[in-house]
Amino acid sequence: MTELELKYGCNPNQKPARIFMESGELPLKVLNGKPGYINFLDALNSWQLVKELKAATGLPAAASFKHVSPAGAAVAKELTDVERQMYFAGDLPLSPIASAYVRARGADRLCSYGDWAALSDVCDEETARFLALEVSDGVIAPGYTGKALEILKTKRKGGYNVVEIDPDYVPKPLEHKDVFGITFEQGRNDFAIQEGLLENLVTQNKDLPAEARRDMLLSLIALKYTQSNSVCYAKDGMTIGVGAGQQSRIHCTRLAGNKADSWWLRQHPKALSLPFVEGIRRPDRDNAIDVYLSDEYEDILADGVWQNTFTQRPEPLTREEKAAWIAQLSGVTVGSDAFFPFGDNVERARKSGVQYIVQPGGSIRDDHVIATCDKYGIAMAFTGMRLFHH
Repeated sequence: MTELELKYGCNPNQKPARIFMESGELPLKVLNGKPGYINFLDALNSWQLVKELKAATGLPAAASFKHVSPAGAAVAKELTDVERQMYFAGDLPLSPIASAYVRARGADRLCSYGDWAALSDVCDEETARFLALEVSDGVIAPGYTGKALEILKTKRKGGYNVVEIDPDYVPKPLEHKDVFGITFEQGRNDFAIQEGLLENLVTQNKDLPAEARRDMLLSLIALKYTQSNSVCYAKDGMTIGVGAGQQSRIHCTRLAGNKADSWWLRQHPKALSLPFVEGIRRPDRDNAIDVYLSDEYEDILADGVWQNTFTQRPEPLTREEKAAWIAQLSGVTVGSDAFFPFGDNVERARKSGVQYIVQPGGSIRDDHVIATCDKYGIAMAFTGMRLFHH
């Protein structure tokens, strides 16, 4: 048996703590730092996500994980000038795997604060240099270049967590967990999410372009490793809003939709031209943008708080301007880990530019959900496969 002793479990009072295997060697190595219990939960879940995402799309993939769910996930794609600005990438050189991580973190920069990064490919110097600028707990990848490891070892005063995973490791088909002293056993969810799942188009609109198929696969794979209930909005090969762990499906859809709206609003010219004070920290910029886009910002302006963040009082983004900007969002895909029980989920999703939906189907109200999609010309695929993750 091989094991790694941990400082504590989920909370400081939960001792002793360790990760171990009953037989064989652990398929990972800690190259720097001392990852904790939650770090390893994030690392192992996020690694599975990016490995499967690359297998499904053929593109380098990355994820930004927080509390055992993705804040963002993306495949490699060259960034536009606007994306470089809104993701704080500046003029940094970006390799394909670096671009994937910049986009994954950019999906929800506020929630990615203190994230665990996962990379499908070897971590290179470009990715390490971007990681060095961000508040992050650690990274997992199948390997690291010498320069990348050198950079990462200087982060967090030398304590940044760097984990290398064996990309060829295949876990046993049965998995176990203990709850209240009782052991649960189940078959590992090794269901492969592939394009064949998208053939059952149940709506009148059966036009599913390649970009939508890619985003459907992305949303489904992200949902497979998101705490349920969960809904995921995706566009251009990246998640733009993930709603995790809600008891109600419509609350998942609203939460994820609100995040998608915020991602889009960050591209508004007023948001891109905010006059930040010189030297402001990246997390403070993220927080300020989030507040600026909120409905409470005009009240905060009246209190004068802006003086600590901006060189001059920013012009508010009004509710009318927000609504007009969000109305321009289109080409968005929504995935759900279980069926939509009512058409209200479709009604909410289409307000955030959704034109494509993928979900298991199987509700007694499927006809109503399909009719709601048809009302707006939305194309919807039924996969027949639930993707709960607990």
